[in-house]
Amino acid sequence: MVQQLLYRALVSTKWLSESIRANKLGPSLRVLDVSWYSPGTREARKEYLERHVPGASFFDIEECRDTASPYEMMLPSEAHFADYVGHLGISNNTHVVVYDGDHLGSFYAPRVWWMFRVFGHRTVSVLNGGFRNWLKEGHPVTSEPSHPEPAIFKATLDPSLVKTYEQMLENLKTKRFLMVDSRAKGRYLGTEPEPDAVGLDSGHIRGCLNMPFMDFLTEEGFEKTPEELRAMFKAKQVDLSLPLIATCRKGVTACHIALAAYLCGKPDVAVYDGSWFEWFHRAPLETRVPQRKGEKA
Repeated sequence: MVQQLLYRALVSTKWLSESIRANKLGPSLRVLDVSWYSPGTREARKEYLERHVPGASFFDIEECRDTASPYEMMLPSEAHFADYVGHLGISNNTHVVVYDGDHLGSFYAPRVWWMFRVFGHRTVSVLNGGFRNWLKEGHPVTSEPSHPEPAIFKATLDPSLVKTYEQMLENLKTKRFLMVDSRAKGRYLGTEPEPDAVGLDSGHIRGCLNMPFMDFLTEEGFEKTPEELRAMFKAKQVDLSLPLIATCRKGVTACHIALAAYLCGKPDVAVYDGSWFEWFHRAPLETRVPQRKGEKA
């Protein structure tokens, strides 16, 4: 396992509330609402405009991705990411705090935490408990949009934290990396359908273990303790001293695995950006468990 001083991956609602009250928001501290919801359920930007953490800007993951890709939620280019976050007032010297409004406490926030790290930015944290607990604890909210002064952000891709389809194929041969899928057990096994999916069966990449991301969170929506997380990895026979790749449906909840491992002192978990959506549409049949109905390997 890599031994190094790790930046705090989580900040508490109390810490953020006190920072806001002390007028620390600005070029050195920015807050982002990174909420996203399935079409037809909730409207993230509308909810942001109704109420959000004071001083927070809205990070639209639909805008900050590779919109030309046929696959879901793929990383944008270095230039795209740098331009996007720069317009949100974020420089390479900014501590970024991300949160979302999901009822679980956290859903998309770890994805954006990982995106910043992929593009070379280490001073990024997830608000532990998310907006759910921010509201529950009675911290202040506002409907006033944030208009930060634009900053210059230089993005440098860290290829060790992201895996491509070709690298995943290679790993099936070398088995150098353990692979862990963060989706719910039924979707992993192929016994439950993929939500909001057309032409996409459920299942997993052959050789992947399963650790549903919801299990990393408490019922109250907070991240479990490092001790609890280590016990979970051990119970699933995931050796954190070995190289690890996280995957899911579209590279979002896989980042919960990366975050959980980071909290255990392992900062080098890579995420397969295309995840099951890309794998299902590109990979050989024999690498998919189970097969598409009616097909033979």
